[in-house]
Amino acid sequence: MAIVRTLSPRQVLVMLLTVGGLLASASPSVAQGFGIGGRMAWVHSDVNVDVDSLRFVGGQIRLISQRAGIEISLDHYSESLEALNLKTSETPIQASLLLRLGHGRVAPFLLGGPGWYRRTIKLLDDTSNPGVTTTEFGWHAGGGLEILPSRHIGIHGDYRFTFLDFNGGDDNDEGFIDKLIPGHRGSMWTLGATFYF
Repeated sequence: MAIVRTLSPRQVLVMLLTVGGLLASASPSVAQGFGIGGRMAWVHSDVNVDVDSLRFVGGQIRLISQRAGIEISLDHYSESLEALNLKTSETPIQASLLLRLGHGRVAPFLLGGPGWYRRTIKLLDDTSNPGVTTTEFGWHAGGGLEILPSRHIGIHGDYRFTFLDFNGGDDNDEGFIDKLIPGHRGSMWTLGATFYF
Protein backbone atom coordinates (compact mmCIF):
# COMPACT_ATOMS: atom_id res chain seq x y z
CA MET A 1 0.00 0.00 0.00
CA ALA A 2 1.47 3.34 -1.06
CA ILE A 3 1.59 6.18 1.42
CA VAL A 4 0.70 9.52 -0.13
CA ARG A 5 1.71 12.67 1.73
CA THR A 6 0.34 15.99 0.60
CA LEU A 7 1.68 19.36 1.60
CA SER A 8 -0.61 21.77 3.34
CA PRO A 9 -1.42 24.99 1.48
CA ARG A 10 0.56 26.92 4.09
CA GLN A 11 3.69 24.79 3.51
CA VAL A 12 3.47 25.29 -0.26
CA LEU A 13 2.93 29.04 0.17
CA VAL A 14 6.02 29.34 2.39
CA MET A 15 8.12 27.34 -0.10
CA LEU A 16 6.92 29.43 -3.07
CA LEU A 17 7.63 32.71 -1.30
CA THR A 18 11.09 31.50 -0.26
CA VAL A 19 12.03 30.35 -3.77
CA GLY A 20 10.53 33.50 -5.28
CA GLY A 21 12.52 35.71 -2.93
CA LEU A 22 15.77 33.92 -3.73
CA LEU A 23 15.31 34.13 -7.48
CA ALA A 24 13.59 37.51 -7.81
CA SER A 25 16.85 39.34 -8.52
CA ALA A 26 17.87 37.25 -11.54
CA SER A 27 18.98 38.77 -14.85
CA PRO A 28 16.47 40.06 -17.42
CA SER A 29 14.17 37.55 -19.08
CA VAL A 30 14.58 36.54 -22.69
CA ALA A 31 11.23 34.91 -23.48
CA GLN A 32 8.27 37.19 -24.01
CA GLY A 33 5.30 37.09 -26.27
CA PHE A 34 3.00 34.41 -27.63
CA GLY A 35 3.81 30.73 -27.18
CA ILE A 36 2.37 27.29 -27.94
CA GLY A 37 3.49 24.06 -26.33
CA GLY A 38 2.80 20.59 -25.07
CA ARG A 39 2.79 19.11 -21.61
CA MET A 40 2.13 16.16 -19.37
CA ALA A 41 0.14 16.36 -16.15
CA TRP A 42 -0.16 13.98 -13.24
CA VAL A 43 -3.60 14.54 -11.71
CA HIS A 44 -4.76 13.44 -8.28
CA SER A 45 -8.49 14.21 -8.39
CA ASP A 46 -9.17 13.60 -4.68
CA VAL A 47 -6.37 13.98 -2.13
CA ASN A 48 -8.44 12.17 0.52
CA VAL A 49 -8.44 8.92 -1.50
CA ASP A 50 -5.29 6.76 -1.51
CA VAL A 51 -4.97 6.12 -5.28
CA ASP A 52 -2.25 6.74 -7.82
CA SER A 53 -2.37 9.90 -9.90
CA LEU A 54 -3.44 9.66 -13.56
CA ARG A 55 -1.20 10.85 -16.40
CA PHE A 56 -2.82 13.33 -18.77
CA VAL A 57 -1.41 14.63 -22.07
CA GLY A 58 -2.19 18.10 -23.31
CA GLY A 59 -1.00 21.49 -24.39
CA GLN A 60 -1.07 25.16 -23.58
CA ILE A 61 -1.10 28.59 -25.16
CA ARG A 62 0.75 31.34 -23.31
CA LEU A 63 0.83 35.10 -23.66
CA ILE A 64 3.70 36.32 -21.47
CA SER A 65 5.26 39.68 -20.59
CA GLN A 66 8.15 40.34 -18.20
CA ARG A 67 5.91 40.36 -15.10
CA ALA A 68 2.62 38.62 -15.94
CA GLY A 69 0.96 36.36 -18.43
CA ILE A 70 -2.05 34.27 -19.32
CA GLU A 71 -2.08 30.54 -19.97
CA ILE A 72 -4.93 28.49 -21.46
CA SER A 73 -4.37 24.75 -21.09
CA LEU A 74 -6.22 21.61 -22.16
CA ASP A 75 -5.34 18.11 -20.98
CA HIS A 76 -6.88 14.71 -21.81
CA TYR A 77 -7.02 11.25 -20.27
CA SER A 78 -8.96 8.22 -21.54
CA GLU A 79 -9.31 4.68 -20.20
CA SER A 80 -11.31 1.63 -21.33
CA LEU A 81 -12.60 -0.66 -18.61
CA GLU A 82 -13.34 -3.91 -20.47
CA ALA A 83 -14.73 -5.74 -17.42
CA LEU A 84 -17.33 -3.00 -16.89
CA ASN A 85 -17.91 -2.34 -20.62
CA LEU A 86 -17.13 1.36 -20.04
CA LYS A 87 -14.85 3.99 -21.49
CA THR A 88 -14.09 7.07 -19.43
CA SER A 89 -12.42 10.24 -20.62
CA GLU A 90 -11.53 13.39 -18.73
CA THR A 91 -10.67 16.78 -20.21
CA PRO A 92 -9.76 19.64 -17.86
CA ILE A 93 -9.53 23.12 -19.37
CA GLN A 94 -7.81 25.76 -17.23
CA ALA A 95 -7.32 29.49 -17.67
CA SER A 96 -4.46 30.75 -15.50
CA LEU A 97 -3.07 34.15 -14.67
CA LEU A 98 0.72 33.84 -14.34
CA LEU A 99 2.69 36.19 -12.09
CA ARG A 100 6.44 36.01 -12.68
CA LEU A 101 8.63 36.47 -9.62
CA GLY A 102 11.85 36.97 -11.57
CA HIS A 103 13.22 38.17 -14.91
CA GLY A 104 16.05 35.75 -15.60
CA ARG A 105 16.57 32.53 -17.49
CA VAL A 106 15.25 30.78 -14.38
CA ALA A 107 11.95 32.43 -13.49
CA PRO A 108 9.64 31.25 -10.72
CA PHE A 109 5.96 32.08 -11.07
CA LEU A 110 2.65 31.92 -9.24
CA LEU A 111 -0.53 30.97 -11.07
CA GLY A 112 -4.24 30.76 -10.47
CA GLY A 113 -7.60 30.91 -12.17
CA PRO A 114 -10.75 29.03 -13.13
CA GLY A 115 -10.99 25.51 -14.50
CA TRP A 116 -13.66 23.41 -16.19
CA TYR A 117 -13.34 19.67 -15.70
CA ARG A 118 -15.30 17.54 -18.17
CA ARG A 119 -15.83 13.80 -17.67
CA THR A 120 -17.57 11.47 -20.16
CA ILE A 121 -18.58 7.85 -19.54
CA LYS A 122 -19.64 5.70 -22.53
CA LEU A 123 -20.54 2.08 -23.16
CA LEU A 124 -17.85 0.29 -25.18
CA ASP A 125 -20.24 -1.84 -27.22
CA ASP A 126 -22.76 0.92 -28.05
CA THR A 127 -21.14 3.54 -30.28
CA SER A 128 -24.48 5.19 -31.07
CA ASN A 129 -24.95 6.25 -27.43
CA PRO A 130 -23.08 9.51 -26.67
CA GLY A 131 -22.76 8.53 -23.01
CA VAL A 132 -23.08 10.69 -19.92
CA THR A 133 -21.08 13.91 -19.72
CA THR A 134 -20.63 16.07 -16.63
CA THR A 135 -18.70 19.31 -16.24
CA GLU A 136 -17.46 20.66 -12.92
CA PHE A 137 -16.17 24.16 -12.26
CA GLY A 138 -13.37 24.84 -9.79
CA TRP A 139 -10.63 27.32 -8.99
CA HIS A 140 -6.96 26.36 -9.00
CA ALA A 141 -3.76 27.98 -7.71
CA GLY A 142 -0.13 27.04 -7.40
CA GLY A 143 3.39 27.87 -8.38
CA GLY A 144 6.14 26.74 -10.67
CA LEU A 145 9.41 27.40 -12.39
CA GLU A 146 10.27 28.18 -16.02
CA ILE A 147 13.76 27.66 -17.43
CA LEU A 148 14.55 29.58 -20.62
CA PRO A 149 17.49 27.91 -22.41
CA SER A 150 17.01 30.19 -25.44
CA ARG A 151 14.96 33.15 -26.60
CA HIS A 152 12.21 31.00 -28.10
CA ILE A 153 12.02 27.97 -25.78
CA GLY A 154 10.70 27.69 -22.23
CA ILE A 155 10.69 24.50 -20.15
CA HIS A 156 8.35 24.72 -17.20
CA GLY A 157 6.87 22.72 -14.38
CA ASP A 158 4.36 23.57 -11.70
CA TYR A 159 2.20 22.23 -8.89
CA ARG A 160 -1.45 23.23 -8.72
CA PHE A 161 -4.10 22.83 -6.06
CA THR A 162 -7.44 22.17 -7.78
CA PHE A 163 -11.02 22.65 -6.63
CA LEU A 164 -10.09 25.28 -4.05
CA ASP A 165 -12.59 25.71 -1.21
CA PHE A 166 -12.95 29.34 -0.11
CA ASN A 167 -15.55 28.66 2.61
CA GLY A 168 -12.93 28.83 5.32
CA GLY A 169 -12.34 26.32 8.07
CA ASP A 170 -15.43 24.74 9.58
CA ASP A 171 -13.54 23.62 12.70
CA ASN A 172 -13.41 26.17 15.49
CA ASP A 173 -10.02 24.97 16.77
CA GLU A 174 -8.09 26.08 13.66
CA GLY A 175 -5.77 29.06 13.89
CA PHE A 176 -6.40 32.43 12.26
CA ILE A 177 -3.99 31.78 9.34
CA ASP A 178 -5.50 28.34 8.62
CA LYS A 179 -8.93 29.94 8.22
CA LEU A 180 -7.57 32.40 5.61
CA ILE A 181 -5.94 29.75 3.40
CA PRO A 182 -8.43 27.85 1.22
CA GLY A 183 -8.75 24.08 1.28
CA HIS A 184 -8.56 21.95 -1.85
CA ARG A 185 -9.91 18.66 -3.18
CA GLY A 186 -7.37 17.75 -5.87
CA SER A 187 -3.89 18.51 -7.12
CA MET A 188 -1.78 18.22 -10.25
CA TRP A 189 1.85 18.34 -11.34
CA THR A 190 2.58 19.58 -14.85
CA LEU A 191 5.74 19.45 -16.93
CA GLY A 192 5.89 21.02 -20.38
CA ALA A 193 7.69 23.05 -23.01
CA THR A 194 6.55 26.19 -24.82
CA PHE A 195 7.86 27.59 -28.10
CA TYR A 196 7.65 31.40 -28.11
CA PHE A 197 7.26 33.46 -31.29
